Amino acid sequence: MQHGPVVRRRKLGEELRNLRHGSGLTSRDAAHLLGWHQSKVSRIETGASGVTPGDVTRLLDLYAVRDAQLRALLEVLAGSAGGGGAGWWHAYRGLIPPQYRDFISLESQADTVRTLETSVVPGLLQTAGYARAVTRASLDGLPADDLDSLVEVRLTRQRVLRAKPPLRFTAVLDEAVLHREVGGPEVMRDQLDHLTQVAQLPHVRLQLLPFSVGGYVGLTSPFVIFSFPNISDLDVVVLDHLTSSLYLERKEDLDAYSSAFRTLQTHALPPDHSLELIAAIRRGFRRHADPAIR
Repeated sequence: MQHGPVVRRRKLGEELRNLRHGSGLTSRDAAHLLGWHQSKVSRIETGASGVTPGDVTRLLDLYAVRDAQLRALLEVLAGSAGGGGAGWWHAYRGLIPPQYRDFISLESQADTVRTLETSVVPGLLQTAGYARAVTRASLDGLPADDLDSLVEVRLTRQRVLRAKPPLRFTAVLDEAVLHREVGGPEVMRDQLDHLTQVAQLPHVRLQLLPFSVGGYVGLTSPFVIFSFPNISDLDVVVLDHLTSSLYLERKEDLDAYSSAFRTLQTHALPPDHSLELIAAIRRGFRRHADPAIR
């Protein structure tokens, strides 16, 4: 288990080494052609040192890499959202911690995300009201302006679901997530309505784990699996903790979590039955808000 930036450096280095091999160049050749010391190329390829987006661009040009999607992905791994510039989240760098920025940058370049959530609605599916209530509860005493900015970050992240092509998003939620009254009945009704709407998108799959399932793998440890276009070796599992995130990228870890997620999907309700349960839970919040309604 390592922190995201370390994982990203090593994965970026491995891919750059593969591209160099594909171009027929040695590390000495590459360094000579770029006017670098050979040790710089070696440190980049082993992940021993960081690399700027500009240097990645020079390497990709040298290796004649023309695939725009691949170039954008490798540039974001070097700290860029593509084309050598900073991502939109860079404007919030004084507010959100590095591990959150790292998470967002990976999310912005992934083509598939699978997630298990046991306590809250996933950020990509939250309404503004729900996001505000969750953020306020998680960061007690946060100034109003900072709260507004963090909610804005959460909502801006959701652009990936409307991109072209959109992120393919699969979420398995514990039923408890939807019973927990975050922000009050009105906020929950809006949130449940939103889940119903977004679940209709062809690239979104939403399944609920009903209480009747009992215990299950992942019950105490929600996780996210990122998968990327073109380079399967870049896939990574993210485990969130209160003050940090841990990244798992060994093949055996990825295989274990992918297998666990498939098992969770078999135990979870199918999407249509999940929507029926969401509707039933929503009716419960309606009665709670107005006791006269039976």
